[in-house]
Amino acid sequence: GASTDRPPRSAATMGRKPRPKEPEEPAIQIPDVLALLPLKDAVLFPYIILPLSIGRDKSLQAVDRAVAGDGMVVVATQRDANEDDPGPEGFHPIATAATVTRMLKLPDGRIRVLVQGLARVRLLHVGRTDPFLQARVELLEDPLPATRGKGQLATEALVRSVKENLDKAASLGKGISTEVLVIASNLQHPGRLADLAASNLDLPTDQAQKLLETLDPLARLGQVNELLAREVTVLTMQQEISSQARGE
Repeated sequence: GASTDRPPRSAATMGRKPRPKEPEEPAIQIPDVLALLPLKDAVLFPYIILPLSIGRDKSLQAVDRAVAGDGMVVVATQRDANEDDPGPEGFHPIATAATVTRMLKLPDGRIRVLVQGLARVRLLHVGRTDPFLQARVELLEDPLPATRGKGQLATEALVRSVKENLDKAASLGKGISTEVLVIASNLQHPGRLADLAASNLDLPTDQAQKLLETLDPLARLGQVNELLAREVTVLTMQQEISSQARGE
C-alpha cells in the first residue's frame, strides 16, 4: 500500500477546499471488494469531494485500476501518518467508499484526482494484491432518526443550531464557501449535515476520523455542533483582539 499526499491547498484547478456534493437518494451499490487508496493525514467523508495529489506507485496503480473499472475505491486513513508503506493492519477500520470523478496526470509522474465520498464502509479484510492493496468492505447505513415526539424536536433544534453556527463562523471569517452554506441550509438529514460541517472545520486527522467512526447520526451532529460552537467562540475572541489592537 502507498500513501496519498495531503490535499493540495493551492491547486486552483482542483479546488482549495473539500467541496460538498448535493446528496442523491437512490441506493448506493458498493462492490464487496475495492482497491484501497490510503490517506496519510486527511479523512474523506461521504458526499464530499476531495482533491488529492498522488505520487506513490502503488496508489497510482490503485487509481488506474479504479478508473479502468467502475471508478470506485475505498479511501482509508492510515493509523500512522509517518508510515510510507502501511500493511493490511495499518488503517482505521471505518473508511469511505468513493468514486474517482477526475484525474489529471502531471509531467513529473504524479497525478491529481478528485474523489467523491459515497458511503461509510467497514474494512472487513485488507490484503495485498500486487501492486496495491485491496479491501473487502461492508456498507454502513446512515439512517434517519425517529421523526416523532420529543426526539423529532430535539433533532430539529440540533440541525438548526449547526446551521446557525456555520453561518456565524463564516461571518467571522472562517473559510466556508457560499456553496457550502447554501447546501447546508437545505439539508435536513443530521448525518449528512454533520459530515458537511466536519469537512469544513479543518479538524486534526484524529478528530475527523473519530467523527467518521461515529455511526449514530445524531451523536455525530451533536459532536460537530460542539466543535462549531467552540470555533465561533475562538473566532469572536480573535475579532475582539484585532479590534483592540487597532484601537490602541
